[in-house]
Amino acid sequence: MTNNTATTTGPVWDWAAGHGPVTGALSATTGALALATTGAATGMPAGWALAAGAAGAIGHTVTSLRERLAARTISMRAASWLLGAGWTTWAITHGPLTWTALGSLATLGVGIGAAARSTLLHEEARELESLAAAERQVSRELSAERRAIAAEWVDRIQRVCGGITLRVLAVEMWPTGTGFTIDAELPPGGVTYERIAQASAQLSADARLPHGCTATASQGIDQGRVLIDVTTVNVLAGEIEYPTDYSPLSIHTGLPWGVRPDGREVRAYLREQCALIVGPTGSGKTNFVHDVLASFSRATDILTWVIDLNAGSAGLPWVRPALAADGGGEPVRPGIDWLAATYEEAALMLDAAVRIGKHRKVAYQDLMARANTDLLPVSAQIPQIMLVIDEGAEILASSDPQMRSLAKKILEVIRLLRAMGLRTVLTALGATGSVLGNLMIRREAKARVCLTGGEVEGMDLSKVFPGARGLKVTQAPYKGAGFMGTPESPAGLFKAWRIKPNQIADIVRATSALHPRLDEQSAKAAGADYARRWDQARTAWMRDTLTTTQSPAAAADQAPARPGLNLSAHRDQQPPAPSAGLDADALAARFMAEIDAEFGTTPEPSTGTDEDRSAGLNLSALRKDRDDQSGPEWLPAALTAIQAAGPDGMKPAAVADAVGKGRESVRKALKAAAERGELIYRDRGPHSVYIHPEHA
Repeated sequence: MTNNTATTTGPVWDWAAGHGPVTGALSATTGALALATTGAATGMPAGWALAAGAAGAIGHTVTSLRERLAARTISMRAASWLLGAGWTTWAITHGPLTWTALGSLATLGVGIGAAARSTLLHEEARELESLAAAERQVSRELSAERRAIAAEWVDRIQRVCGGITLRVLAVEMWPTGTGFTIDAELPPGGVTYERIAQASAQLSADARLPHGCTATASQGIDQGRVLIDVTTVNVLAGEIEYPTDYSPLSIHTGLPWGVRPDGREVRAYLREQCALIVGPTGSGKTNFVHDVLASFSRATDILTWVIDLNAGSAGLPWVRPALAADGGGEPVRPGIDWLAATYEEAALMLDAAVRIGKHRKVAYQDLMARANTDLLPVSAQIPQIMLVIDEGAEILASSDPQMRSLAKKILEVIRLLRAMGLRTVLTALGATGSVLGNLMIRREAKARVCLTGGEVEGMDLSKVFPGARGLKVTQAPYKGAGFMGTPESPAGLFKAWRIKPNQIADIVRATSALHPRLDEQSAKAAGADYARRWDQARTAWMRDTLTTTQSPAAAADQAPARPGLNLSAHRDQQPPAPSAGLDADALAARFMAEIDAEFGTTPEPSTGTDEDRSAGLNLSALRKDRDDQSGPEWLPAALTAIQAAGPDGMKPAAVADAVGKGRESVRKALKAAAERGELIYRDRGPHSVYIHPEHA
C-alpha cells in the first residue's frame, strides 16, 4: 500500500528573504566564477569586469550613505565589489578553472562572509544604541517636566495649606492630555489628606487653572499618602456624545454613566446599592436619566421598570421604537420592561415588585443554599429589577395621600428587597433637607449624582456628599456636568454623555435581543398585573404619541382611527381578503407570534369553560366579561368576600386588602358595581360599607 501524501523534510527555502553573510558571499563568488568562465570562453575583454565592479562599488557607497550606515559597512561593501571584480579580471586572463583560481576565489568568499557578519553585528549594536539614546532623551525631557511640576506643587501646597510639606513620589500625566495626578507622601505628625482636600478652591486659584478645572485631593494607597488630581483643560463645557459601543453589560461589572475630567469612565455598581440623581431644571437631569436607561438596556441581567408621573416622558422614548415597529423584520422589544405614568399603574407596579421580592425569598432558598450566599444570584435567567422613579425623592417627601401611599411602597422595596435583586434609582429636583431628609435614601442610595448646571439655590452639596471636601457648584456650571460619587469612586467632577432621541431608538433596536425575561417564579408572583402590562387599554396613551407622515389633505379624507390594534371586532367595514398568494391562517399565526415575541405576554386566565370560549384569538373586544361592562377580573372574588361578610358588609379598604389591589382602583370598581346593582352602598361616613344585595 502506497502513501500518496506528499511530505516535506528539511529547511524551507524563503526566496523572498534577503541575503545574509553566508548566502551573500556564496552568491558573490558563484557569480564571479560564472562571469569569468563565460568571459574566458568567449574572449570578453578583461577590463569590462573591472569596470562593472567599480560601478557596483560606487552605487553601493551612495545607497549606504543615504541609509546612514557606518563607515565600516560602507568600506566592506565597496571592497567586496572591487575584490570580486579584480579576481574576475585576473581569471578571464589566466583561466578560471585552475586550482589557483578556485582556491583564491574560495578564500575571497570566506573573507567576504566574515566581514559581512562583523559589519552586520556592528550595525545592529549601533541601531540599538541610537534607539536607547532617543529614549533617554525623551525620559530626560519628561523627568524634567515632572520634576518641575512636583517642585511647583510642593511649594504651592506648603504656601496655601498652612505649611504642609509633601514628598512627591510620582507625577502621572493623563493620556488625554487634560491634566496630571501627583502621588505624594504626607509629612509625619498626623496630617491627613482632608487638609489638602478642603483647600481645593484655593489651590485651583493659586495655580491659575481655567474655569471648570480643579485640583482635588483624595486618599492614596494608604493613610499616609495623598493623590492630587489637577485638571488643566476644561472638558466639562462641551458636549460629549454617548459612545456608539452598545456591547453587553452586566450588573456585576458596573454600568458606565459618564466620564471624569481625565477621560476615565465612571461606573455605578448597583447589585446591592440604590442610586440618587439630583438636578434642577435645565441641568441635564432628563438626559442623564436616559444615560442610565441606556446602561440598563445594554445589561443582560437587568429588567428596567420606570415610574414617571409626568406623562411618562422619561420612559416613552424607550418604548416608542417597539410600538412603531412595522413587523417587517426582527421583532423589537421595548428598551424598558414596564412603564407607569399614572398613580394607578405605579401602584400596580410597586405591588408587583413587593410580591416578587417576597416570593423570591422563599422560592430560591435552594439556589442560594447551593451558591452558599444570602444574596440571590442575579443572572440573565433571574434578572435584577431596577425601578427608575423620576422625582421619586419628591414623592417620598410629599404630603399628598396618594403620593404617601406610593412612598410607603417605594420604601418597602428599598428596605426589604436588596438581597432579592430589586433596587431603585430616584431623582430629585434639588439638594435640600426637605427632599433628602429621609434616612432610608441617605443610607441605601450610595451611588449619588448631582448635576448642578450652575444652579446655586437649593443645591447643598454637603447633603448629597456628606464628608466630601472642596466641592463647589461653581466648579461645574455647565449642562450635563456635575459631581458623582460611589463607594468605589469618591465624589468628584464628571460629565454626562449627550444622548439624543435618534440614538435612543438605535440603542433600543441594537439591544433588543439582550433583554432578559422575568423568571418564571417572579412572573408567577407578579400575576396578571405584570402579564397584562402591554394590554391595549393600558398602553393606548403610549400609542397616541405615534404620528404618521401624511399630507393634511390625506389625513382629512380618512375617518378618525381608533388608537391601538386594528381589531376586526371594532371595524364597521371589513378589510379586503388576503391576496391569492397568502394564507390567512398563516398571517394570523405570524401576527400572534410577533405580538408574543415583542411584548412577552402570557395567556390570559381562563374565565369560563371551553364551550363558552369561541375558537381563535382571545380578544378583549369579543369577551363578554369586558372590564367596562362587568369590572376587572378580581371583582367576582370581591363580591364573594362581601357576600360572605353578611349584613355588616365590608369597607373598601378591607376589600382592597382581600384582593391585593390598590384602594383607589378598588373604590372605583365597587362604585361601578353599585351603579350596576351588583352591590349596595351604605354611606356611614368613615364607616361606609358595601353590602351584597341578598343581605340588604
